[in-house]
Amino acid sequence: MNAMTAIKTYASVGLESGVAASDPHKLILMLFQGALLALASAKNQILRKEIAAKGASITKAIAIIDEGLKSSLDKNAGGDLAQNLSALYDYMSQRLLIANLKNDISALDEVARLLAELRGAWEAIRPVDLPAKPAMPAPGTLHQAPAKPAALTYERI
Repeated sequence: MNAMTAIKTYASVGLESGVAASDPHKLILMLFQGALLALASAKNQILRKEIAAKGASITKAIAIIDEGLKSSLDKNAGGDLAQNLSALYDYMSQRLLIANLKNDISALDEVARLLAELRGAWEAIRPVDLPAKPAMPAPGTLHQAPAKPAALTYERI
């Protein structure tokens, strides 16, 4: 296994662990972060003239927006807010298609700014009844047998 493969495997395991241990609110934050990272990569790839990589990064951002953020909207319960967010996500995807076709950094920056604002708003509304789950159990608790009672008592019937 070469070093790059090892790094990708490590990153994949870290992401999977984070997803498995996350509450729904945190999962949406992870989607925002993933889209923002993909856009930052795309911007750097445009500047370095790495066209194929730029296309892959923009495609990843569009997939996160459409298949993650937009598909997580509950349009029945969310009413107008969910409808407006859906329209905004559609707009972002259209802008990213243009950015991909024209190597338009300003379109990437616009979508990144919108996503960052939404992420900030989402962070601000974290439910107080959702405690943050630890990513890993405490050391020594993975295969620990349940505690046995000190003494058993039986009632007579």
